[in-house]
Amino acid sequence: MKHTYHIQGMTCNGCRNHVEQTLSKVEGVTQTSVNLEKEEATIEMDSHIPIDKFQDALKQDGGSYTIHTPGSHSHTSESKEEARPKGKGTGTFYCPMHCEGDKTYDKPGDCPVCGMGLVEEQNLSETSSEQWTCPMHPEIIKDESGSCPICGMDLVPLEPDLSAEEKTYKKLLKKFWIALGFTLPVFLIAMSEMIPNNPLYEIMEQKWWNWIQFGLSIPVVFYATWMFFERAYRSIKTWNLNMFTLIGIGAGVAWTFSVFGMLFPDFFPEQFKTGSGAVHVYFEAATVILTLVLMGQVLEARAHSKTNSAVKELLKLAPNKAVRVVDGNEEEVSIDQIQKGDILRVKPGDKIPVDGVITEGHTTVDESMISGEPIPVDKSEDDKVNSGTINGNQSFLMQAEKVGSDTLLSQIIHMVNEASRSRAPIQKLADTVSGYFVPLVVLIAVITFVVWAIWGPEPVYVYALVNAIAVLIIACPCALGLATPMSIMVGVGKGAQNGVLIKNAEALEKMDKVDTLIVDKTGTITEGKPTVEKMGSFTDSFSERDITQLIASLNSSSEHPLAEATVKYGKEQKAEILKVVDFSAVTGKGVEGKVDGKKLALGNAKMMAYAKPDISSDMEKEAQAFQKQGKTVSFLSVDGEVAGYVVIGDKIKKSSAKAIRELQDKGINVIMLTGDNHDTAQAVAGELDLGDFKAGMLPENKLEEVKKLQGQGHIVAMAGDGINDAPALAKSDVGIAMGTGTDVAIESAMITLVKGDLHGIVKARNLSDAVMKNIKQNLFFALIYNTLGIPIAAGVLFPFFGILLSPMIAALAMSFSSVSVIANALRLRTKSIG
Repeated sequence: MKHTYHIQGMTCNGCRNHVEQTLSKVEGVTQTSVNLEKEEATIEMDSHIPIDKFQDALKQDGGSYTIHTPGSHSHTSESKEEARPKGKGTGTFYCPMHCEGDKTYDKPGDCPVCGMGLVEEQNLSETSSEQWTCPMHPEIIKDESGSCPICGMDLVPLEPDLSAEEKTYKKLLKKFWIALGFTLPVFLIAMSEMIPNNPLYEIMEQKWWNWIQFGLSIPVVFYATWMFFERAYRSIKTWNLNMFTLIGIGAGVAWTFSVFGMLFPDFFPEQFKTGSGAVHVYFEAATVILTLVLMGQVLEARAHSKTNSAVKELLKLAPNKAVRVVDGNEEEVSIDQIQKGDILRVKPGDKIPVDGVITEGHTTVDESMISGEPIPVDKSEDDKVNSGTINGNQSFLMQAEKVGSDTLLSQIIHMVNEASRSRAPIQKLADTVSGYFVPLVVLIAVITFVVWAIWGPEPVYVYALVNAIAVLIIACPCALGLATPMSIMVGVGKGAQNGVLIKNAEALEKMDKVDTLIVDKTGTITEGKPTVEKMGSFTDSFSERDITQLIASLNSSSEHPLAEATVKYGKEQKAEILKVVDFSAVTGKGVEGKVDGKKLALGNAKMMAYAKPDISSDMEKEAQAFQKQGKTVSFLSVDGEVAGYVVIGDKIKKSSAKAIRELQDKGINVIMLTGDNHDTAQAVAGELDLGDFKAGMLPENKLEEVKKLQGQGHIVAMAGDGINDAPALAKSDVGIAMGTGTDVAIESAMITLVKGDLHGIVKARNLSDAVMKNIKQNLFFALIYNTLGIPIAAGVLFPFFGILLSPMIAALAMSFSSVSVIANALRLRTKSIG
């Protein structure tokens, strides 16, 4: 039997996996599937199991999750929004390894799963206002420049607070210099034993030098690197074993052994002692290991700031001032004071402050920062402009339409941040390996100690301890955990800079496997800027002007691009726009309504079949003549009789043919599905040398075609821009929306192309190829590093070559392995994606 329950308290994929595993262990359960988005658990069981048994299992496992049956309500658990901490102010904080999926925190700190320091997400601040202060009286803070009311000095821009990222880096750097300052003397004292007739022993005995090493190690262990031991303890307590578990055990054993040996030398056998009777101590190993790991953390903190550099560059695009025009007067205001409907003046060379439409003037706009296209775009009245783009050499007036978080720039930054925190399916490999890796390494370290203690040379226990510690240190899986997230973060940012917005990491991975691409025609292959080429009448009862007025009036209630073109044409022809009643749109067919008491229907042949007027063969021949030229023809029926038609042309985008050819060269089968008629579709397909197309496709037909191809084993991507494309976009393996299309289509898609150009799909494919290749390189380096490093640290080369790996060298190699993974990921920033 199968039951579905609601689960509350899950905030991420980590929670989902945890709940799924916990419920699967309940006796009598045969299969469990948990859906994070729906907050549901589907459980199959041999016989009915009381819900209390599942709740007890979740509580005993330490989770704060609540399970209840559909329709019931739990008062004991937090809502999803409450359970998931959100960042505030300038950013949120998340784990760079994405241990808990897209979970974020309000404050900086350590990840509760892996112990890594949380990273700050880059966001537009709640207010972009620039503030000013007096250099002599810092308590004076103004929202605009001027003079100090106390001393009269000119105010200067207020320096912004350091980001949490910079604060963490500076804090770690300070601790590193302290650790280095105390570690160097410890290292020099220990290494002096290699000098014949050690001069230090002429000053005092070795046991006193051991005490000095002990004293010097205390600031390193208990201040500069104490966080590593805190993380190690927390990882063992929660059994989320990670790199800090190994570091804490390895360095902790070395330091504790040294202290114990110094205090109780008689407890140890002679083989642990030097010629002076003092026990061998490893303060230098512990401090050097910890200092090198800390150095790795410093370098990582520095490198992290580069991985999200794309978002930082986008943030710089946001201006903090704008010129608002009120009653003919211009005033400079901060960006957060702008409201929808305000008229703004944009001067030559200025950044456009918000999204809106030009109301007066014409110019060229550099949109390369959000579309990736270097050629400035001509703009005139009624054209849309976006926040962050740069005006050319002409001044113009614009009306604000989207402000604050609604602007395209804000949405891009939000989407990039969301995608950067998402987990690619390939990450499961690294997670699985890491889950078994740490316990296995501890076991190998124990075996290493035993083997050396039994078969090693004298002093056997010294060799055993040193090699066991080396195994623990070199095996840290940090590089493995960073392999995927770093590449995803840099890749998503790279895409954003080139006008390719990735909704989640899964889209990047799937795009690399796509073998079939379905494209819509209007607005995808064509410009989506249709123009009316002709309006005609089939009857003497209505003149061409009458037909124009009726079509423009009916379409005035529609938001379809074709409708907008007819309304614009009607206004140009000075046609009076009449009131429409009982208006309705028939998806994929056309529109209907009443105008001036007449019942109208406008659309393709399917719309006429729906409205039931008859189309004569002469009418069809006249329409086909236009359709064979690639034009779209819509019929108009008045009170049940076909009275006229409208011919609409939509130019094919210049880049469409080249983009389709490049995709075909990559082995991708491109199929055009359009709601237009066969003749029009054939004309467009012929111009593009596109052999595979289907016409007359309704939304449900497009959806069925996607299902059919997926059923044949194809990985399908769907590119579209309209509401009628949304079902197919959502069903496809990778939905690609044109940024110039509808919000519904963009919401349904996994990838959005800002410019709405098919060449963006080529960029997306190239980006996916580059990111997946980079991830595989990182995983290979990390796995090979650990695979080769562990046996060498265990001493397999010693019997043949006399080579042993010092724990200090192991710590150095471990630290740089993580940095090398980040450095490899950063190479994506210089990758050209087309």
